[in-house]
Amino acid sequence: MSKLIDSYNIYSNKVLASIEIIKKPEEFVPIYNLIKPTIEPGTLVIMEEIKERLVSELQIKVSELIDPSSIEELKKKFYTKSLQLINKLLPNLAIEKKEFMSGILVNEMLGLGDIEILLSDPNLEEIVINSSKEPVWVYHKKYGWLKTSLILKDEQQIQNYASNIGRKVGRQISILNPLLDAHLTSGDRVNATLFPISTTGNTITIRMFRRNPWTITDLIVNKTTDIDIISLLWLAIEYEMNVVISGGTGSGKTSFLNALMFFVPPNNRIISIEDTRELRLPDFLHWVPLTTREPNAEGKGEVDMLDLLVNSLRMRPDRIVVGEIRKERQAEVLFEAMHTGHSVYSTVHADTAEQTYKRLTNPPINIPEALLDALDLAIVMYRDRRTGKRRVYQIAEFSPESKNKVDVLFSWNAAKDNFVRNQKKFRFLEKIKMHTGMSNSDIEKTLKERSKILNWMVKNKVTNVNGVGKIIAEYYMDPKNILKIAEKNENPDKIIPKEWLK
Repeated sequence: MSKLIDSYNIYSNKVLASIEIIKKPEEFVPIYNLIKPTIEPGTLVIMEEIKERLVSELQIKVSELIDPSSIEELKKKFYTKSLQLINKLLPNLAIEKKEFMSGILVNEMLGLGDIEILLSDPNLEEIVINSSKEPVWVYHKKYGWLKTSLILKDEQQIQNYASNIGRKVGRQISILNPLLDAHLTSGDRVNATLFPISTTGNTITIRMFRRNPWTITDLIVNKTTDIDIISLLWLAIEYEMNVVISGGTGSGKTSFLNALMFFVPPNNRIISIEDTRELRLPDFLHWVPLTTREPNAEGKGEVDMLDLLVNSLRMRPDRIVVGEIRKERQAEVLFEAMHTGHSVYSTVHADTAEQTYKRLTNPPINIPEALLDALDLAIVMYRDRRTGKRRVYQIAEFSPESKNKVDVLFSWNAAKDNFVRNQKKFRFLEKIKMHTGMSNSDIEKTLKERSKILNWMVKNKVTNVNGVGKIIAEYYMDPKNILKIAEKNENPDKIIPKEWLK
């Protein structure tokens, strides 16, 4: 007998859908049942006519499909026009039904059809299409992998979706180029493969990112890290320490890197380099995001990460953020940037601090050990796949000249779910003291101030990207005023707009 585990509603472009998580005896995993209003066959015929009219009456520019802000305006235009046509052709239909039909048309003509409804579910981390022969799968934050009730019509529909995604970011997927890495206008990352590379059919994998990215206050609240560690890292970022963040797939490397970038002073110029856009920083930071580009069908026009990295050094950056270190030449340029006075931040795949050291010093990255002295901190992220917990697993310093090579400063105690300090002295603090003239008491005082501000933000639930960024920026401008407000536990709306507190 089937058992209802959970249920909730989601909206997608005026389309109201119900979600039921059901456990069926004959299924090995729960079912993600998508329920939306049905459309009668006669109405479907009229919707096809409306589609043709929309295509002929609304002239779409390529720039509108590529620009995220333009695509939202285009959706509004399509929605308004389709609603006018429905009112004309089906005047007696209930307003809710008309709005639903307009939303469906927007999803089908400018998006990925019913997949758009799944993209609007904040509980999902991954959407996976394996072929048209089996249901779409999703990874639910609470229930793990679920099989949905949604099956795509045929392989051509999957290929059309992949092609549409590629066109919006200037990339192609075809029989000659059967692999695609891209991103949606929402920022979600997409990978697609075509038959016969994927032998059972065409595939699309969508890694969904939070519509409101994780901020430091979020990470403290959900125990990914704690205030003492963040206070130290705030100091490290402010004083231009070089940091690499490692961890396994889905461990939260990029999210943690993104959150740390809020600590960059607003008068610093940040250049970020990624294969697909994942970072999202406060609007008022001096930030120039760059992304790579694949070659066209003739094999021309490629811009890889190394090209962007070399070019970024000519853009007068104060901080350089690289999505991931993969190859030796990238690493060479990155570490050369460190040695020429730029602050550098990046990620790498490795599960421990020791593995991170080995990964950096062995092929294919192959950094000479002597150069690792320029890297101030290695932060390791961990994800417990059984519980879904993400934690800062280790924070370490590399000492190529010493016997141990790796000094772990902090580590996560899984039994007590807390963080343990393993070293009394930190080399990066000594470096800060040398460059700034700060004493031990100065650093201790600064760390206490940062802890108070972080505590205040957590208590007042300041989690919005611009809200957190504004408080940190204001602190750099007038530290005494922000500290005074935090110590008195005054309302943050004295500093930031109320809408940034949501």
